[in-house]
Amino acid sequence: MNKSEFVSAIAKKTGFEKNKTEAFLDALMETVMQTVAKGDKIQLVGFGTFLSRRREAYTGRNPKNGKEISVSASNIPYFKTGKLFKEVVNK
Repeated sequence: MNKSEFVSAIAKKTGFEKNKTEAFLDALMETVMQTVAKGDKIQLVGFGTFLSRRREAYTGRNPKNGKEISVSASNIPYFKTGKLFKEVVNK
């Protein structure tokens, strides 16, 4: 399902106009990204938690030529699924 299909599904389920639904979804995604980028987390009980994890620097290999390369430390966005989400997926 792409973004357009997702917006249509939400609009149909809620009865909201597609343009307002898309504006809401855009605001939601922007807020999640900004919050996680600051190092905070967003916990939606039953659904899951959006957060970032620190990945330390390490030495890796270039898959094309096998030479060692240094990979710098970075923050990685992470989503941990909630209990209800897992249960729905596993039904």
